[in-house]
This record gives sequence, C-alpha cells and structure tokens, in this order.
Amino acid sequence: MHRLNAPGFLLVLEGIDGAGKSTLGRALAADLRNRGLSVVTSREPTDGPHGTALRQSAKTGRLSLADELELFLKDRAEHVTQLIQPALSRGEVVILDRYYLSTAAYQGARGADPQAVIAMNEAFAPRPDLVLLLDIDPLAGTGRILRRGDQPDDFEAVTYLAKVRDIFLALPQPFIRRIDAARPADEVFGNASRELDAALAEAGLSTIH
Repeated sequence: MHRLNAPGFLLVLEGIDGAGKSTLGRALAADLRNRGLSVVTSREPTDGPHGTALRQSAKTGRLSLADELELFLKDRAEHVTQLIQPALSRGEVVILDRYYLSTAAYQGARGADPQAVIAMNEAFAPRPDLVLLLDIDPLAGTGRILRRGDQPDDFEAVTYLAKVRDIFLALPQPFIRRIDAARPADEVFGNASRELDAALAEAGLSTIH
C-alpha cells in the first residue's frame, strides 16, 4: 500500500512542556543514523520570522488566539515547503519536536476547536506516519523545566498545561502512540524505540541503506 509520505517517513514528538521531547528526539535520531538511515531533525515553532515572533510572545505576552493561530499556520507552511516536504521526497526520516497537534492542543486550550485546527493544517501539511505522545503530569513537567534552570513562560502555566494535556489525550488520530514520559529516560527511549521500529517496519524502512 502506498504511503502518503513515501519514500520518506515523518515522526513527530508531541506532549506538554517538560515531557522530554527534545531529549528523546536527539536519542532517536542518533539511533536511526547509527542504523544507516538518513535523518533530518527540526522543531516548531521554527527559527524563521513567524516562529521567532511566537517564541518571543511566550516571554513578553501571548498574542490573541486568532493572531497566534495565524502565525503558527504561516510558520508551518514555510516549514513544510522549505524542509519537511523536500526531506520526505528524498526518502529521509524527518523527526519533528512539535507539529500541528501541538497547535490543536495549545490553541484548543484557549478556546479553539482542536479538530478544526487539525483540518486547517492537514489542508497543506503532511500527516505524520507516527506521533509519539509523551504524556506527563503538568506539575512534573513544570518541575523539569525549573530543574533545568528555565522559568516557565506563558505557554507553560500548570492549569493551562492540564487543559492542553487533556486535549492531547483525547485526540483520536490512529497514528498517535502514548508514551509514559514519567518513566526513567532509558525506559522512555526503549518504549519509544519499539513503537518507532514497528512503524518503520510497516513502512519498509527498517533495513539499513
């Protein structure tokens, strides 16, 4: 059966702040490269002009829901055109730290319709082959943020993150696999690797090339 992202593979790491997405993404990318697969890693919001504006707003004060959503859509459209789609077309594994399910969950927690946000994005953004949803209690996630020396920003208030988490857990998309991010790091990596290996095997990308 033809896959939408063939010959490439799109893996997305999702979850609330402090769940460990960046750490897991680096570990998975290194593992896949050691096995001979070509891997491209990226994150959202990007470091482009729209993504930079979003990151700054998290420190200086949230934009309106409409303005924030518009920036996410513009940032993602550039990301898809400039990096994601070309890499997939080259047959590479693309690993993203956040993608449009984050937009659905975070903007949904502000009052947007999560499924409407997803539909807006899927009109132009490739659907993931696999989403690993790193699930953690918001208090634990915020504690991790503090322990690494950062201060929670406007995207990271505990009560807000609780709403975001609830939306993530309610998403029905069949490509989502929940990973308990409260477990020790090596266990999280092992569980994530098993889910990824199964998805890569189904996609015919598990062999070294």
